[in-house]
Amino acid sequence: SISIISFPLRTIKRKLTMKFALAAAFVGTACAFTSPSAFHGSRVQQAVKSTSSLEMKYKVAVVGGGPSGACAAEIFAQEKGIDTVLFERKMDNAKPCGGAIPLCMVGEFDLPESVVDRKVRKMNLISPTGVEVNIGETLQPDEYIGMCRREILDKYIRDRAIEYGAECINGLVTSIDVPEDHKTSDSQYTLNYMAFQEGSKIGKKSSMKVDVIVGADGANSRVAKSMDAGLYNFAIAFQERIKISDEKMEFYEEMAEMYVGDDVSPDFYGWVFPKYDHVGVGTGTVVNRPAIKQYQKAIRERAGDKIAGGKIIKVEAHPIPEHYRPRRVQGRIALVGDAAGYVTKCSGEGIYFAAKSGRMAAEEICALMEGGTRLPTQSEIEQTYIKKYDGLYGPTYFVLDALQKVFYSNNGAREAFVELCNSKYVQQVTFDSYLYKRVQGNNPLDDLKLLGETIGCLIKGYSNAKPDAEFSNPVESQKRI
Repeated sequence: SISIISFPLRTIKRKLTMKFALAAAFVGTACAFTSPSAFHGSRVQQAVKSTSSLEMKYKVAVVGGGPSGACAAEIFAQEKGIDTVLFERKMDNAKPCGGAIPLCMVGEFDLPESVVDRKVRKMNLISPTGVEVNIGETLQPDEYIGMCRREILDKYIRDRAIEYGAECINGLVTSIDVPEDHKTSDSQYTLNYMAFQEGSKIGKKSSMKVDVIVGADGANSRVAKSMDAGLYNFAIAFQERIKISDEKMEFYEEMAEMYVGDDVSPDFYGWVFPKYDHVGVGTGTVVNRPAIKQYQKAIRERAGDKIAGGKIIKVEAHPIPEHYRPRRVQGRIALVGDAAGYVTKCSGEGIYFAAKSGRMAAEEICALMEGGTRLPTQSEIEQTYIKKYDGLYGPTYFVLDALQKVFYSNNGAREAFVELCNSKYVQQVTFDSYLYKRVQGNNPLDDLKLLGETIGCLIKGYSNAKPDAEFSNPVESQKRI
């Protein structure tokens, strides 16, 4: 048996708290109110819990209110034995993002069609020499790629977390005080943040003691920095939202376009993706970030008459992680989404993996906390959340990394890539993998045939393609975040 003396004092208090739960229910009251979110002019609902001393609970802070943070917060908020606080610096944040989400995400995360601006069922893939291949013929009538605006999607999931009981703070977490013994004790973390106030550009300095932290604050994660998560290489994504005429917009009703070539990106692709009443036109690169505006100019030129005369209504740029952080869990701090490095190569997909990692991390941590009666250890979080996530999606990251290195490295390979996409088998496997996050219907004979076609397309592509333009940025290319 274990003597009660061996339990930390804070744990004893929480166990005694459970005995008074029924009595506290008659004493404490909870109410919800709407208050200005300050600084950015939107409004945030906040769930206010009883302040009775008998209701001491472990407190979980989720830093970042995008898909990863909001999905984590809504899981924690449904656990009655845990206080959940969600920090978001900008409630109307419009992250520069292609905005594509797979069909499985709509059902899995119970998203209404109101968050989907367009249902893409056709996609034009354009090679460096202008060869166009239309893909999407294998899609069923009820299948589509959802196109959304991040400010709409993020707000919906965040509001749902608030409805479940999460307290939402409109503020910027500036630093975290991490106790030296946080891996071996239940010492609390101190979050230091600026709480934005109406009419103030600076905000009010505040701090909060918490027991568990989920870092969902993007590529430039302050949580990652505070826990010494290590550096990673990153891409710059640049996008312009362009308002075009209704007549031109008809072309993009169910159509998205992807352009490949060293003129639009030396290691990625350029895109024209339809939004609610405009198109998002953008590109990205890791290896030549200083030239991002040059590549953006090129993608506009490649799109040509289809967006001619359009008005740029918003310009966006943001870093995108290229690989996992070296350390994703330290003590009782766990990273999810972009903060953890969960963006795939080749496709550049991040929204689904952000939402999925946030939900998985929260579910595993909630289970480890056993109704809010104990705190999880670093080893436990690594053996559950990290192990399960890597088991599910590690192979996907590996394969897409390999495909990007093979097909996005030069114009010859890009020409081969576009030609290969003429194959119905390639389209079927590609869309099944993307829409449902699993590969379906693979046929060994078709796989063998595809290997032969790939070799043939590469030989043809290399013989016909123009050489890639040379560039050099030895200093900047070594930067990490």
